[in-house]
Amino acid sequence: MPRRYLALWFPYLATDRLRRMGRIPASGAPGERPYALVEMQGSALRLVDFDRRAVELGLTRGMTLADARARIPNLVALEAEPQADCEFLEAVAAFCDRFTPLVALDEPHGLMLDVTGCAHLFGGEAGLGALAARAMRRIGLELKAAIAGTPEAARAYARHGRGGIVPPGQEEALLRPLPTAALDAAAETVIALSRAGLKTLADLVERPSETLSARFGEKLTVKLRRILGHEDRRITPLRPPPDCVVERHFAEPFADAASLEAVVVRLIGEAARVLEARGEGGRLFEIAFFRSDGAVRRLVIETGRPSRDAKALLRLYRERIETLADALDPGFGFDAIKLAVPVCEPFGMPQHSLDGRAVEEEAVADLVDRLVTRFGRDRVLRFTALDTHHPVRAAKALSAAAPLPEAAWPEPEPEEPPARPLQLFEPPQPVEAIAEVPDGPPIRFRWRRLTHDVARAEGPERIAPEWWRDGSDEPMRDYYRVEDVQGRRFWLYRTGFYEADSAPPRWFLHGLFA
Repeated sequence: MPRRYLALWFPYLATDRLRRMGRIPASGAPGERPYALVEMQGSALRLVDFDRRAVELGLTRGMTLADARARIPNLVALEAEPQADCEFLEAVAAFCDRFTPLVALDEPHGLMLDVTGCAHLFGGEAGLGALAARAMRRIGLELKAAIAGTPEAARAYARHGRGGIVPPGQEEALLRPLPTAALDAAAETVIALSRAGLKTLADLVERPSETLSARFGEKLTVKLRRILGHEDRRITPLRPPPDCVVERHFAEPFADAASLEAVVVRLIGEAARVLEARGEGGRLFEIAFFRSDGAVRRLVIETGRPSRDAKALLRLYRERIETLADALDPGFGFDAIKLAVPVCEPFGMPQHSLDGRAVEEEAVADLVDRLVTRFGRDRVLRFTALDTHHPVRAAKALSAAAPLPEAAWPEPEPEEPPARPLQLFEPPQPVEAIAEVPDGPPIRFRWRRLTHDVARAEGPERIAPEWWRDGSDEPMRDYYRVEDVQGRRFWLYRTGFYEADSAPPRWFLHGLFA
C-alpha cells in the first residue's frame, strides 16, 4: 500500500490561540482591528506573526513595528509567546491522535499525519480532510490541508499551493507550478534561484540535478525529489505507535456517563479478542477521550503481568475513575474514544497446581494491580534482586507494576544461617572493636554505649568495592557474622589493614540478624 500523508497548516495559529483565550476579539466583530505579535530582534521590535486582517493589509514577517504602525496606525501589537504556541500545537497534535496514531510536529505551526490505511475509516481521503477541517474550525483554528504521497509534497501543497488531495503518483504533475519557496530553503538560496531565472519547481526539474547540487548543495535536490514524490521520508511521530488500537467515532457528541462506560466495555472486549488471537496480553492500557472542543483526556491502566481479562480490566478502569481528582468532564460531549495497548507481551496460560498456589498468585496479582491503579505506580513497591555483589545494592524497591529484572534472589544454603541480615543500616554505624590478632575477628565491640562480648564469629568475607561506581579510593571490607554472649547476632565489617604507614582500621556495624 503506498504511503499517504496529511499535512495540516495553521497559518494564524498564534493569533487563533489568543482569540480562543479571549485576548483578541472574535473575528468579524464591529470595528475589527489588525493584530500582530512582536519580539525583540537586535535593537528593534519586529513582527513575527499576525492575523488574517493584518496580512490583508500587507504586513509581512520581519517588518519593524515602527514601519508597520506607520502604514497601519490602528495596528494592535502584542508580545509573542513562542513557548505557549508550541505547547498549544502539541495539544492539537494530541487531538489529531483520533485520526491516526502517527502524528508529528511540522514547524512552523503545522502537523504531519501518516494516514496510510486510515482514510477508509472516515469515508475516504476526502471525508478525512473534511472531518479534520470541521474539527479545527470547531476549536477556532483556521486550517489549510493537503494529502499526498510524501510528507514534503503534502507540506508544499498545503503551504504554497491550493491544498487538497494529490492522487497517488501525481505529485510531480500537480506540484511543478509551485514557486521555489516551496523548497523551504534559506532566503538567500531562493533569491539566487530567482535571479538565475528559476522561479518554479518546473524550472528546477528541467535543469540537471548535478548542476543544482554543485551550485546550491545536495539538500536542495533531495528536497526537490521528495516534493515531487520520487523519494519518501517517513515521519517520526510524537508518540510511538501502540501494538493494538481499538476505537469508536460518533456522528454526534454525547455526554451520558452510562453510555460512556458501555462504550469502554465494548472497546475492552474488542482489545481482549485481538490480543487473544495474537497470543499476547497487555501490560499498559491507555483510554483516550476526545472532546468536541479539542480537549483530550487520557486514563492509563497498568498491570504487573500480561493481561487480557476483560472483567479485570473493567474493574481497574472503574478504580481509576473513582480515584480521579478531576472528574472526567465531557464538556459539550465526546467525539471519539480510543483504547490503545502500547505494551504487549506473550501471554502464558496459567497452570493451576493441585495445592491452589497458582490461584493464590493470580489473586495477589489482581490485588496489586488494583492498589497500583488506586494509589499510583510509585506508591506500591516491591523488592527485587539486582545482579551485584555489593550488599547495599543487592536489592532495590521498584514499582509493583514495573517488569522484574532478570536477576533472581540467591538461594540459601540448606540448613545454613542466612548470609545477609534482614535489617541493614544506611549508612553503617561506627563501633569500637577489639580483636585478638590484628586481622582477626572482634572479641568485643561497643555500640550505642553498650559493650558486647563476642561468643562466636564467622569470617572474614572480603567484599571489594565496585570501582566503576565508587572510585578507586574506596577501601575493601572484611565482613564478620558475630554472636554475643546473649545470643544476639550482628554483621560487622572492618575497613583498611594494619600497616605501619597507614591509619588504623575502622569497624562498622552494617546490619542485625533476626
